[in-house]
Amino acid sequence: MSQLRVEKVQELMKQELSQIILRELKDPRIGFVTITKVAATPDLREVKCYISIMGDESKVRDTMHGLQSSLGYIRKEIGKRIRLRFTPELSFEVDRSLDYSTHIQELLNQIHKEE
Repeated sequence: MSQLRVEKVQELMKQELSQIILRELKDPRIGFVTITKVAATPDLREVKCYISIMGDESKVRDTMHGLQSSLGYIRKEIGKRIRLRFTPELSFEVDRSLDYSTHIQELLNQIHKEE
């Protein structure tokens, strides 16, 4: 399958997943979630969604449990909205890159203060 098509499907999945999580999921465990990246296999059978969650570790854990319990509904909605031969298997992964970049920025600020 062409890489361009995979990239287009990934971007469309990112938009649709954001809409579903933001507007349609009513689970109170799900907090403020941002989808940072969507990675699909070349055959579009599996999709890994990287998410950033605002809050402490307990909030992250609760949000992940809420998303895991809503996985069937999310997959069904993706199947309705995006016309593919197979609806991909979804998985969620917490993206820690924002925490890491914040940590690096704090270290850089400390270095500038010491100078």
